[in-house]
Amino acid sequence: MRLLIGALLSLMVAAAIGLGSTWLALTRGVAFGGVTLGAWTAYPRAGSAEIDPYARASVSRGGLLPVGLGDGVAFIAEKDDKGRPLDGRCDVRLSGVTPQARFFTLTLYRPDGALVANSLGRSGFTSQELVRRSDGSFEIVIAPRARPGNWLPTGGVERYLLVLRLYDTPVGIATRAEREAPMPSITATEACS
Repeated sequence: MRLLIGALLSLMVAAAIGLGSTWLALTRGVAFGGVTLGAWTAYPRAGSAEIDPYARASVSRGGLLPVGLGDGVAFIAEKDDKGRPLDGRCDVRLSGVTPQARFFTLTLYRPDGALVANSLGRSGFTSQELVRRSDGSFEIVIAPRARPGNWLPTGGVERYLLVLRLYDTPVGIATRAEREAPMPSITATEACS
């Protein structure tokens, strides 16, 4: 009888650990094969037949359509370059250049995956809409109140994330360093730190 109770208890502990780790992987966005460049992280295999089970479950749970491996890659940023969560009540500067790509989009999402609502109805930029400097670099101010130049309104949400989708790009699984794929920096104003 003690052997049966011990086996049952071991089975319950193993099930709790397995289910707990699966829940953690799905809610925290943990997947294998991630590429991290600064504050940006991508999972290039998410749009391929080689997708890992945790990424597949996360895609299914969120109802997302990942960029196909041959089409491009999507990078996600939930924090600034110093590791602070992106706060829609603060001004955040996205500046620099993007990796080589024929086309890209930058979109502002709530953590639940919905677009951030704001008075302008603007949730992002495309590479064709940005006002750039003469050297090709750009700056986007992500803030609750209007700013000159490239401004993306946050609507004052507490938390948000940025998704940078690069289409027809060499960036992917083999990319491991920022010198290979320069990503825009994400800097929050000091007033919000």
